[in-house]
Amino acid sequence: MVRFEQVGLSYPAHGPGPLAPVLYDLSFSVPEGGFRWLVGASGAGKTSLLRLMYLAVRPSTGRLSLLEVDIGSARRRQLAGLRRRIGVVYQDFRLLPHLSAFDNVALPLRIDGRSEGQIRADVVEMLRWVGLSGKLDSPPETLSGGEQQRVAIARAVIARPRLLLADEPTGNLDEVQAERLLRLLQELSRLGTTVIVATHNRGLVSRHDAPSLRLDHGRLVC
Repeated sequence: MVRFEQVGLSYPAHGPGPLAPVLYDLSFSVPEGGFRWLVGASGAGKTSLLRLMYLAVRPSTGRLSLLEVDIGSARRRQLAGLRRRIGVVYQDFRLLPHLSAFDNVALPLRIDGRSEGQIRADVVEMLRWVGLSGKLDSPPETLSGGEQQRVAIARAVIARPRLLLADEPTGNLDEVQAERLLRLLQELSRLGTTVIVATHNRGLVSRHDAPSLRLDHGRLVC
């Protein structure tokens, strides 16, 4: 499902000069339906690693395969189709401000061509599950940070992606909501979705036993 083989990533440095490496020689794999924590201090490279997996950037070195596709040799059209099978929960939510909570969550299903009747049933149920059944028509600007986070989570999982990437998904949630979210992510994993969650929440990691990918200054450590 996810395979890194000696993958490195470098970004342009400020001003002229060589590229600045941020990830070094990463090799690991995650099977279909696997659940992994992605942990490490701020600046360790967690967000850069997630950017590779949601295809915002390609590796500078090494080989990356996602959903049985070699990313280095994939064509642009192939990558576009692949992105539709990857769900992402961003730290900054990235909700569309002109759409209601309902329409933000419905967007992936509409892009996928689902019927409006099925879309309504699925979106209403998902927003009910995340505790926002009374906020269907609310635009993002009227929602609290925690409510916006829950809308973003609902949007990421509504289409049952094969790979789900979450960057600090519980950062704006209280402990009750954080536990509900983890139960949802674990259920998706049991149903076959591969789930990778970047977090600083040590309490969640300790309460929900799962293998961890630990980064330190761009390197994978045991």
